[in-house]
Amino acid sequence: SQQGDLSPLKHFVLAKKKISDVFEQLLQYVKESSEFVEETCQNKALEDIASEDQKIEIQAYTDKLTVIKEVLARRHMKVAFFGRTSNGKSTVVNAMLRDRVLPSGIGHTTNCFLSVEGTDEDKAYLKTEGSDEEKSIKTVNQLAHALHMDESLDAGCLVRVFWPKTKCALLRDDLVLVDSPGTDVTTQLDSWIDKFCLDADVFVLVANSESTLMNTEKHFFHKVNERLSKPNIFILNNRWDASANEPEYMEDVRKQHTDRCINFLVEELKVVDREQAPNRIFFVSAKEVLNSRMQRAQGMPENGGALAEGFEERLKEFQCFERRFEECISQSAVKTKFEQHTIRAKQIIETVQGIMDSINIEAAEKRVAAQEDREYQIDRLEFVKNQLNLLIDDTKKRIKAISEEVASKVSSAMGEEICRLNVIIDEFHADFHPSSNVLKIYKSELLSHVEEGMGKNLAFRCSSAINASVLSYQKDMIDNMLPLLPSVSQGQIHMLVPSRKFDLSYDLNCASLCSDFQENIEFQFSLGWSCLVHRYLGPANPALTAATTPTSGPPAPSNAVALPSQETAVMSQEDLMVAVATNLASITSRTSVSVLVVGGVVFRTLGWRLIALSGAIYGTLYLYERLTWTTRAKERSLKRQFVDYATEKLQLIVSFTSSNCSHQVQQEMATTFARLCQQVDQTQKELEAEIRRLTANIDQLEHVQSHSKTMRSVDELSGGGGGALCPHMTGPPTVVGRGRLGAG
Repeated sequence: SQQGDLSPLKHFVLAKKKISDVFEQLLQYVKESSEFVEETCQNKALEDIASEDQKIEIQAYTDKLTVIKEVLARRHMKVAFFGRTSNGKSTVVNAMLRDRVLPSGIGHTTNCFLSVEGTDEDKAYLKTEGSDEEKSIKTVNQLAHALHMDESLDAGCLVRVFWPKTKCALLRDDLVLVDSPGTDVTTQLDSWIDKFCLDADVFVLVANSESTLMNTEKHFFHKVNERLSKPNIFILNNRWDASANEPEYMEDVRKQHTDRCINFLVEELKVVDREQAPNRIFFVSAKEVLNSRMQRAQGMPENGGALAEGFEERLKEFQCFERRFEECISQSAVKTKFEQHTIRAKQIIETVQGIMDSINIEAAEKRVAAQEDREYQIDRLEFVKNQLNLLIDDTKKRIKAISEEVASKVSSAMGEEICRLNVIIDEFHADFHPSSNVLKIYKSELLSHVEEGMGKNLAFRCSSAINASVLSYQKDMIDNMLPLLPSVSQGQIHMLVPSRKFDLSYDLNCASLCSDFQENIEFQFSLGWSCLVHRYLGPANPALTAATTPTSGPPAPSNAVALPSQETAVMSQEDLMVAVATNLASITSRTSVSVLVVGGVVFRTLGWRLIALSGAIYGTLYLYERLTWTTRAKERSLKRQFVDYATEKLQLIVSFTSSNCSHQVQQEMATTFARLCQQVDQTQKELEAEIRRLTANIDQLEHVQSHSKTMRSVDELSGGGGGALCPHMTGPPTVVGRGRLGAG
């Protein structure tokens, strides 16, 4: 019944399983934390959130926890039995194991340390120190014999005996019993303690009730007490069955032994107080208990193993020792085996939580800063868009106004230049000759001179003012757009929009415009028939105009029918005569008869002298004009004809030229504005890209913050500080979400 489900030893087994589960979850938690910190460190967008030192520190905890897990898996309760030779240490162990597992008998039977632990295998075997070879054990006597025969084994070595758990319930609960040689067989107490006792949870001093506590026994436990802080010590006064031979002295002897043991535990070792000390002292007969239990195992009455009267009381006291021993070793083992690991686990968790806290705080601060930055970038993007729309509308109006002003200015200046075209032409000087080849060159140079001269005059009148106006508005445009440009472009604005003089091109194209000019530099007497007709009759009559006007207009349409030149001449003469006759008839009809009578009287009075004088004057005038019709006169005539012709033609392109200049100005300013708009578009793209980057960064920071908060929210380990690992655990540990460690 002591080994049933309610056995105190089960408490250690359950605690070991629970703490192993907790450490498994803790290891998983630390691994997840390590991966999380490593991912955070490697993410360049999350710079300075987690440090390389934090990553290394958490990774180191992974290795430490792995080692702790392995250590916990090997942990077991350990009880060490000590006493002088032949005090019955091995018998006590066999009695507790309910079988003759260890060699026992009279004399020095245990010549080295023996540990007994359970195995899941069906066979018993042993291993010697420094060897993994499994040596078979057929009987306990053979084991004892083998130890005596093995001269290589000394008192300071350990032989591990593995006994099937199916044969011994006590060994199912991770209990290891260590039997030792007698404390009086060697002086190597310090090495024994260091090697076999430092991890023992309970010490059992097996004394001989037929004698008193010896100094060798006391000396050993004084050494143990120096190495360990208040070790758990039980004192078994064995062979108490001998007291039945002298019942009259039994109580006195028991009291004597009890007082000495209490003084030893309380006064000398100071491991317990006087109230607890009696609970650590027992009077038993291990041999009786072993015999009775083996008898019972064979189906015989257990009192068949009694060696003397009072067996029942001695058996009950041994059972009482076992219960208290089990309670003590279970509680002690949980404390000694798990306490330091519990403290270490709490330290690790606190450190990891501190790292998660710092990551959480850093991520939160950076997230707030990124959100503020994103809001600023969004506001700036909205400002850039609105400002650009306003500038576009304003620029359109300004460009239109300036273009109209340029058109008006160029139109006015060109009109004035056309009025003084004769001055430009008079300034032209070149070799002139009426021959066709020279005339052709002369007219070509004249056209170039007119175009160049008018171009210079127009530029003098308009270009400077227009250029100043354009540059002024371009500067205003740049100043207005500058705050909207990228920071890099603001420093390179002179490269993006170079400040240069705007050259306005007037492009009169006189060569094409006046290409059909035909001069008439043939001699024409001012009092000649044709001139008189023109002077007095005017060009109203089409026929007369055609006959008298020199060919200086535009060529006939291409679809007109070409007549032979002689026929044309004849028709012209006939038309001329008809026209003259018609006009003379008109004059005659308009003149009164009295005028004719007066003329006739004059003619009769003056006679031929008047006619001769008139003819002489007429001839003199003709001769004078004919002699003065020089090359110079021909040139002047050509220039006058060209002035009239060019004036008419240039008047036709005033509107076109002014519009062209207006378009040039408009194009110049629109190009500048377009370049600036491209840079503003770049600003918008950069702002949008920055907003996207900040949004992604905020999402990552929120994830880091949330994850670090989750990783931080590990339930405290003891009801506020270690409950999942404390010796009085009442429920299994639970994982509360990913990365969270909890305990029932």
